[in-house]
Amino acid sequence: MLRSDNLAFAARRCFRNSKIQTFSSRSFTSTAADPTAGERNDDDAQSSKPLADDLFRYPPRSGGYTQGDATYLSLARFYSNPPNIPALRGLLDQMRSDPRPFPERLFPPILRAFGRAGLPLEALRLFDEMLPSFQCIPSTFSLNSTLSSLLSSPNSSSLAFPFFRRALWLHHSLNPNLLTFNLILKSLCSPPSPSLPLALHLFRSIPLRGLHPDAYTYSTLIAALARSGRLDDAFALLDEMQLDGVAPNSVTFNSLLHTILRTGDFRRAANLTRYMLLKGCTPTLATYNTLVHGLCRHGRLEEALALIDHMVLRNGLVPNEVTFGALVDGFVKLGCVVDAQRVFDVMRERGVPANVFIYSALITGLFRCDCVEEALKLWAVMVSEGVKPNEVLYTVLVDGLSRHGRVAEAEDVIAKMAAEGCNPNVRTFSALMWGYFRAGNSHQALATWSKLVRHGCQPNKVSYSILINGLCEEGKVKEGMMVWKNMISRGCTPDLMAYTAMIRGLCISGRVDGGMRLFYDMMASGDAEPDAVAYNALFDGLIKADRLIQAIDLLASMVERDCDPDEVTCNIFLKGLRWDEEKGRNLMEGMIVRMVKRGRINGAANIVLVMCKKYMSPKSTIWEKLVSMVCNMKEVRGEIDKTLGEISCENDL
Repeated sequence: MLRSDNLAFAARRCFRNSKIQTFSSRSFTSTAADPTAGERNDDDAQSSKPLADDLFRYPPRSGGYTQGDATYLSLARFYSNPPNIPALRGLLDQMRSDPRPFPERLFPPILRAFGRAGLPLEALRLFDEMLPSFQCIPSTFSLNSTLSSLLSSPNSSSLAFPFFRRALWLHHSLNPNLLTFNLILKSLCSPPSPSLPLALHLFRSIPLRGLHPDAYTYSTLIAALARSGRLDDAFALLDEMQLDGVAPNSVTFNSLLHTILRTGDFRRAANLTRYMLLKGCTPTLATYNTLVHGLCRHGRLEEALALIDHMVLRNGLVPNEVTFGALVDGFVKLGCVVDAQRVFDVMRERGVPANVFIYSALITGLFRCDCVEEALKLWAVMVSEGVKPNEVLYTVLVDGLSRHGRVAEAEDVIAKMAAEGCNPNVRTFSALMWGYFRAGNSHQALATWSKLVRHGCQPNKVSYSILINGLCEEGKVKEGMMVWKNMISRGCTPDLMAYTAMIRGLCISGRVDGGMRLFYDMMASGDAEPDAVAYNALFDGLIKADRLIQAIDLLASMVERDCDPDEVTCNIFLKGLRWDEEKGRNLMEGMIVRMVKRGRINGAANIVLVMCKKYMSPKSTIWEKLVSMVCNMKEVRGEIDKTLGEISCENDL
């Protein structure tokens, strides 16, 4: 009897000697045997038969072995890596025409290949077909392969758990293992809509099947709890993990660090990093990238750069595109575009390729600092280096051009975007619509809105806000209110920009009471938290209506809600006070005292700067309160820096 490998080799020789043509790109026929093979088009190639009928006809039996099994297995593996979907479909058709039982080991490579090719539903259909069409009872191996295929696409991951339950109901012989439960947990914990109660229930059922959760199991749940803001539950599960004898790894800690740093709690992040080192878990490049991103997110670029130096010099880790991307994005958000360009240049010198995120951040920064031509040059460099723009990059370009009044060029970009098979989304059209409103062309802005709807884009709160704001800015408050009602009727929750636009429009049109009602509706619903711009719109409307006392009461409420008044706020009230210097000084000093009591040092300092600009020097007691507050803040910052330093020393040891 031939061995499996020899049989597979014999099958390939049979393909060559018989000059059998396949529709796959991996044809077994040489060009010398068939001179016209290179001239065939794709349709002819797909219509040709992938396998010879004689190859699998009447396979002789030898004991419990069927001669064609090894050939099928060899072809299944060959066509599955990399996935050759037409050839795999042809192979399955050939197997369907052979009415006999097939061994299960043929199917997992094909199931995984469908997942890698982005066809998870085809993998699911093949699993369901294994028993009726191929007389093969699926085992846990095929079940896990199908689950992996479903998880390969975010659009099909939600089908994993229903498929799992149905598979257990149809095939009683299935015995899920720990990998099965880990895959299901991953699907239940995946954003954007995780099912945490169900995931926790499934997690508690794992020991009932005689299985023990591993580090992956715990890390998946801890990350999901942290992402949903349930940090206390995540830390409780971390403690339970260690009591269960499972050592946490860097992935476990990274998910917690990411959530903590997102809230800006650097002291807690420092303590967790110290705990991570004490547990003998060495920080990886992903750990450092998480820390760097968190520091850059909150504008602490100096600490981020120091951490990168420590990472390179002490740990021997090399920054990658994620590290550099965090720095570029951080510098851009601080308005330091020149520094962002320097980081970009250093990255290129070190041979680190820039990704879409880095180009998007840097181009955005260049547009915002009015360096339009430099942004367009960088775009040309990006395209020349083979980086294919996606929807995000095209939207950044459209937004930048629209901000600077170059809406005709933005229209051309959208046309080119569509021609290259990249469909404009609601953000793209919203950016163009905002550009037309800024240019005073409301007619074209409304036409862009119509185009947005025609393209099948679902308007969101951003697009509605831009439309409402543009109409109200032009005094079309009635039309703006119609759009507002349409937005509410469609179940779209207004954001702060939409509320502010409507409040300003109502106040400008003399309907201050309507603006006040809408303002209190916003606070009562919790849809948005008012900022200084929203308050200023009401202050201006109230003072113009000679309702100064009500405006001052609202100002006190603003400070109590930890919203800092700005220079516009001061100017509005000074104008309402008829520029009375003494009354103006008393009002602003009262604001400073209130903010200092609430620890709002930056807001208080801004009011002092406004007073100095207007030659209203604050009293000595005000200066004393500010200096005392600044010193206390420096002590807190010093303690945090000391903790980070201790962590670095412990890591060196």
